[in-house]
Amino acid sequence: MADQVAVLAGGCFWCTEAVFLDVVGVKSVESGYTGGQTVNPTYKQVCGGDTGHAEAIRITYDADVLSYGDLLDIFFAIHDPTQLNRQGGDIGTQYRSAIFPQDEVQREEAIAAIERANQQNDGKVVTTIEPKAEWYPAEDYHQDYWAGEGQSNAYCVAVIPPKLAKLRKSFQNRVKSEGANA
Repeated sequence: MADQVAVLAGGCFWCTEAVFLDVVGVKSVESGYTGGQTVNPTYKQVCGGDTGHAEAIRITYDADVLSYGDLLDIFFAIHDPTQLNRQGGDIGTQYRSAIFPQDEVQREEAIAAIERANQQNDGKVVTTIEPKAEWYPAEDYHQDYWAGEGQSNAYCVAVIPPKLAKLRKSFQNRVKSEGANA
């Protein structure tokens, strides 16, 4: 099977990117912006909350190794899908929890994944399913942020290791390496 693409928004893209880079079957993760109306938005514009974009990640994965449904289950486990337009201290629509299906099959899988997540979250999931939209890669310094600058960024040090620990605990068979990026 050919590589597949998933586009997900679950708060700060630095934090979700770091987790998915450590998932077996994931070939690459790119941080960027989607779901808004501004053409070629910048990080500063998106952070201002006026472009309509979400900070998101575009995951390229091997569907023979990792199913879209499993990828979505990891997504729901590593962020709080019950917080509307925020993740922790990051507040605004740019930090919304959203899935951007690339086709009808992914849309159906997203509906099923939200149902599963609602069962685990007392029906309080606010994650939206939004139309496939133009993808804008974030500036270069945002890519693979945790492996570079992120480990000296206090925000990232507070947020990313607990997400990685949850991945390793809840999805042991899906982790590339025990110590990677920790």
